[in-house]
Amino acid sequence: MIKYVVACIAAFVLMSSPAEADRIKDMTSVEGVRSNPLVGYGIVVGLSGTGDGGNGLTLQSMQSMLSRMGLAVEVGDIVADNAAAVMVTATLGPFLKTGQAIDVTVSTVGEAESLQGGTLLMTPLMGADGEIYAIAQGNLIVGGMGISANDGSSLTVNIPTVGRVPNGATVERMVESPFQNADSMILNLNRSDFSTAAAVAEAINGVFGPGVAVALDGTSIRVQAPADPDQRVSFMGLVENIQVMPDPPAARVVVNSRTGTVVIGGEVLVTPAAVTHGGLTVKINEDYNVDQSATVAMNGDSTVVAPAEPTITPDSQLYVNEEPARAFLFDPGVSLASLVDAINGVGASPSDLVAILEALREAGALRAELIVI
Repeated sequence: MIKYVVACIAAFVLMSSPAEADRIKDMTSVEGVRSNPLVGYGIVVGLSGTGDGGNGLTLQSMQSMLSRMGLAVEVGDIVADNAAAVMVTATLGPFLKTGQAIDVTVSTVGEAESLQGGTLLMTPLMGADGEIYAIAQGNLIVGGMGISANDGSSLTVNIPTVGRVPNGATVERMVESPFQNADSMILNLNRSDFSTAAAVAEAINGVFGPGVAVALDGTSIRVQAPADPDQRVSFMGLVENIQVMPDPPAARVVVNSRTGTVVIGGEVLVTPAAVTHGGLTVKINEDYNVDQSATVAMNGDSTVVAPAEPTITPDSQLYVNEEPARAFLFDPGVSLASLVDAINGVGASPSDLVAILEALREAGALRAELIVI
């Protein structure tokens, strides 16, 4: 009977989805269901002479590792040309269990030129609390390549000092999640918006009944969880596939000052305003006139000509070109299309467009938030 009810609700969810709506799973994340970064320090061996060499950090690490294996070795007896000190990073996804495998990324921290052909030795990976959550080891896959010659010339393709070990770490500790124990689950919007939060709660209540979901603020929606833990996974699967029409975002104009990229949101409007756009170009050509004089002296029947100091006279030419002022008028409630057409009609460059938008904002005519990144 329960399976029949769940199937009926799932069919209703699919049939009642509005066109061009977003799924809740694409708009929100479940509080407490998150990934955790892991990091560790390790040694890569088996390199073909592209390791750290005499780097002190690597030599001490290898001495410490060998001493734990019962070998008494001095630092001076170790050559690390075929080894490299590395930092190992990984991401522990939600609900991963002990014994499952995750990918790891290996990056050099010393003087190694390439990790091509290397093997990562057993490396504990720790979380932010200092506890060990995974153990990494395996052969590296390096997408880059570095070649050097005896004359000092070299060629590098991509990044040879970073590699990956697919499924290179085994999970040793599970991160507890409140998903199975909490009385309710919190959905957090990826972009805070009060109207969208209310729409999400209304959509959930429209499927499961009133009072199941409550919008707490512009970001969070509290959803009452089933009392039976066995039903929570299927319940959240249904909730995630409910489609909601998000509210249009706030009117914003985003300007990238480094690249000149300007993005104008579809909700941007302007109040009545007149804009005059023109340009003044000043060009100066610097030149010099050189007059080479000479000193003539008579010595008996012969004449001696000796060059004198040249006379240098600056010759500057100034050109001024002022383009005719181009004016355009914005009527009340001008939309995005009209705004872009008017600015493009006067041949404005990206920098001119930024200047016009800033002037409109200062005049109070731009009904949008201007964001410079």
